[in-house]
Amino acid sequence: MLIQALLIGIWAGIAGIDLYNGLTHIHRPIFTGLVVGLILGDWQTGLMAGATLELVWAGMVPLAGAQPPNVVIGGIIGTAFAILAHQEASIAVGVAVPFAVAVQGLITLLFTAYSPIMHKMDQLAVEGNTKGIDRLNYLGPVILFVFYFIISFLPIYFGADQAEAVVNALPKWLINGLSVAGGIMPAVGFAMLLKIMWKVSYAPFFAIGFIIAAYLKLPILAIAVIGIAIAAYDFFISSGKSDDSDKGSSAPIKEDLEEDYSNGI
Repeated sequence: MLIQALLIGIWAGIAGIDLYNGLTHIHRPIFTGLVVGLILGDWQTGLMAGATLELVWAGMVPLAGAQPPNVVIGGIIGTAFAILAHQEASIAVGVAVPFAVAVQGLITLLFTAYSPIMHKMDQLAVEGNTKGIDRLNYLGPVILFVFYFIISFLPIYFGADQAEAVVNALPKWLINGLSVAGGIMPAVGFAMLLKIMWKVSYAPFFAIGFIIAAYLKLPILAIAVIGIAIAAYDFFISSGKSDDSDKGSSAPIKEDLEEDYSNGI
């Protein structure tokens, strides 16, 4: 378990850095869960748990000073717990969210401690010390890597053997509650996302999706394919209207040009 915990810690450090540069988005649960599953030898559970957690964090975006629960730790710890405790993916949500909330509080404290570095940067800029600025720029990601490594390594290494025993010792009503919460949280994530991007023109599509899921009982993959088809149709229709408007607007210009130059001047 030591090697696996070390690998997961390293992976958490890499994903933690990616969270703040936004270049590859490998920090998302659907990706971190798959990698954790590969490390722990159960990629199927890792992928399912990661996909479930991805739905939870779909609508959790930072708004002004409000930060959502930490997506990296939530995805990694939640997935690892589901695999090590041999539980369903929905149970991972009930474990992941409290961990993610606590870690986000620590991240806020860490960034507060970064404040003196900003003043040091200003001083180095005034002095023209570019090498010093480079060193401080690299210091931030290094600290983040170490932070995420420790936060992920400790609970997995010291709690892996006890995870299944702890779950078995929990009362059944608590396990059922975690399972229900795990089923609700993805819906809450989608609701938060819908609240941000809602338009009245989206209402028919929302109704269609609800009917397909609630009454026709189609699987998620089939609903996703239908959604992609509708989006593609809307895109092509909009593109066609744009091309027609461009052609229409160019016609009067051509007539004006012919009229302007008809006298040979």
